[in-house]
Amino acid sequence: MTRIAVSSRDVDVLVAGGGGFIGGHLVADLLKQGLTVRSVDVKPLDQWYQVHEGVQNVQADLSLRSDAFEQTAGAREVYMLAADMGGMGFIENNKAACMLTVLTSTHMLEAAKAAEVEGYFYSSSACVYAADKQTDAHVTALKESDAYPALPEDGYGWEKLFSERMARHFLEDFGLQTRVARYHNVYGPEGTWTGGREKAPAATCRKIAEAVISGNHEISIWGDGEQTRSFMYVDDCVKGSQMVLHGDSAVPVNVGSSELISINDLYTMVEEFAGIKCKRNYQLDAPQGVRGRNSDNTLVQEIYGWEPSITLKEGMEKTYRWVYDQVKAQG
Repeated sequence: MTRIAVSSRDVDVLVAGGGGFIGGHLVADLLKQGLTVRSVDVKPLDQWYQVHEGVQNVQADLSLRSDAFEQTAGAREVYMLAADMGGMGFIENNKAACMLTVLTSTHMLEAAKAAEVEGYFYSSSACVYAADKQTDAHVTALKESDAYPALPEDGYGWEKLFSERMARHFLEDFGLQTRVARYHNVYGPEGTWTGGREKAPAATCRKIAEAVISGNHEISIWGDGEQTRSFMYVDDCVKGSQMVLHGDSAVPVNVGSSELISINDLYTMVEEFAGIKCKRNYQLDAPQGVRGRNSDNTLVQEIYGWEPSITLKEGMEKTYRWVYDQVKAQG
């Protein structure tokens, strides 16, 4: 394996996938701390969710080994957020594309080892959890051990679980200080809200905003609306990710909220923000994902004493106000 001579560090942090939703918020927080940052994404800069001044903003394809090595060189720490993904409507219909992210995951681990980075964070997902434990809307919250025996979300979940294992073995075999967090449904402003890759919170906000603006108070909902989820506000995700990277434990942990809600109740919450009530048309043949999913935060509390600080109502109201402005501006 190629080894890069490390005589000095060019930047404190490399954020792989820095042009994405979570990546943009993470870069902003790192800048506030006075850190030097290299933000890398495969998308052209005009398609990034956020572009920050004072950052090395680079368009590069980290699925290519050469690009991964070039961009990781000189970085002290790495946050590996890069992935081809989206909401359930995307990942259920793009399994091969999601699994091809394994090229990025593999090459970034190789590059981090070669660059002798001091810490490597991998963003995994609740999609690694066994599907047979998520068949009831009245779900038992998922604890970390529920990832095995393995039966993850087809495509996207398998790639995440495999890349978790690679991170573990790079630690065991090579001493690369890898850390893994399993994200549970991250949402907030500056995210995808239309186009097919949006997740439930943003889609909910968009549909209600469109109803308000158009005056047509009739919406469609995927499934029967009784499927349940927990959702974590992006600020908590950013804090939790840094906590895990700088912690002493290499055990994968849930980074998510344990506040469970049905999709129907999520729509009701946003309707209350908007001051309207909509007629609901249920699309029972639309992608729905698992029936119920929630985060068991026992382990992350034991190791880090951490729990998300932003309630769903608080975060969703901020998100709705932002999405409403986007819909309004789009005309």
